[in-house]
Amino acid sequence: MTQNTQKPIFMVCIENKDCEDLERRKIYQILPDDEASKEGYLRVIDESGEDYLYPESYFIHVQLPLEA
Repeated sequence: MTQNTQKPIFMVCIENKDCEDLERRKIYQILPDDEASKEGYLRVIDESGEDYLYPESYFIHVQLPLEA
C-alpha cells in the first residue's frame, strides 16, 4: 500500500461565473490532475462535495498555516 505524501493544495475562488457549486472568497481543496492543468483547468472539490473541473483563472493560490 502506498501513501500519498503530497501536501494538500488550497486555492481561493475569485470568480464563479455560471458555477452554482462555487462560492467567491471561499477556500477549496485542489486535487492533482496533470491533464486538466494542460488545458487550463483545476480539479476542485466544490460545494457538492464532488470533484469537478473549473477554469484555473477562477482561483488564486493561498498558503495556510499547518494548524489550519
